Amino acid sequence: MKLQRGSQSLLFDTPVYIRSRASVVGKKEGEGPLGKLFDQSIEDPLFGTNTWEEAESKFLRTAGEMAIKKAGLSSEEIRYAFAGDLLGQLIATSFGMEPLHIPLFGLYGACANIGSALSLGAMAVAAGYGDHVLCLASSHFGSAEKQFRYPLEYGNQKPLSATYTVTGSGAFVLSKKPDPKGKVPLKITGITTGKIVDYGVRDAQNMGGAMAPAASHVIYQSLRDFSRSIRDYDKIVTGDLGVIGQTILLKLLKDNGIDISELHMDCGIEIFDPKRQDTHSGGSGCACSASVLAAFLLKNLEDGKWKRILFVPTGALFSTVSFNEGNPVPGIAHGIIIEREE
Repeated sequence: MKLQRGSQSLLFDTPVYIRSRASVVGKKEGEGPLGKLFDQSIEDPLFGTNTWEEAESKFLRTAGEMAIKKAGLSSEEIRYAFAGDLLGQLIATSFGMEPLHIPLFGLYGACANIGSALSLGAMAVAAGYGDHVLCLASSHFGSAEKQFRYPLEYGNQKPLSATYTVTGSGAFVLSKKPDPKGKVPLKITGITTGKIVDYGVRDAQNMGGAMAPAASHVIYQSLRDFSRSIRDYDKIVTGDLGVIGQTILLKLLKDNGIDISELHMDCGIEIFDPKRQDTHSGGSGCACSASVLAAFLLKNLEDGKWKRILFVPTGALFSTVSFNEGNPVPGIAHGIIIEREE
């Protein structure tokens, strides 16, 4: 069976099962609409550490250890880990993963990191390079603000287009075999790897606007590569476009004859309650899509509410250096097809 589909996609003929998943989030996320679904909500934003960066490492490590335990495995049985965060030199990932002693591929795809991790992890399992792999991503409000904007002590105001970085981590164990404990098998059946898309957006506070074109491109390309229509999916879920980014995405796709307005869901919109929580356009950060996928999206598949979804984590590819040098903010997105095995 030919694995390659179209110009950017793969269809796996060998099942890649999501054997387990775990989500660990912060206090604000735990107080949101999905609060009861997360495995753990940590009241202390520092998670008992001394810095925001150390706290993020602990969120990531805790989620990873929990996913491995829920899979009924030990860290020694995990062949590879694919993980990433938003910080320079991936310090949240490197310091967080070091105690687990798992061979690690550190990834940077901005807030689309979990898409990169799941894509590469699924490829590794399908190809026989590992029976079990760990895929995870993290972010932290304090560490992201400190690196990309201003220290929290500065207390600067943000425009309504800005999003709120999610504190936490989502982790997944991918395996050749499903969970042996009798749960409904969930599997990754295909991926569409996104390209960098740059519409010249220069407002780093409006990341939804920067990422929406990349999401539009990969959704369009995935449908084309797999010769599918939107009716083949119960939901098409983006990572963290927020309210403004969602509006742009829907318009871009409609301009190409695709209307996903009835199917679309955005993790950044779902994770916070705009009526009760001051999060502006919604949530963002690597942990946004990773934790919502682990706690909410996969549960709906497991419960039989959905049978197949197209999961599209999104990322804004910029740094303080590129932004201060006047460069625009390109976007990237990856498509992951996840199905319930009947």
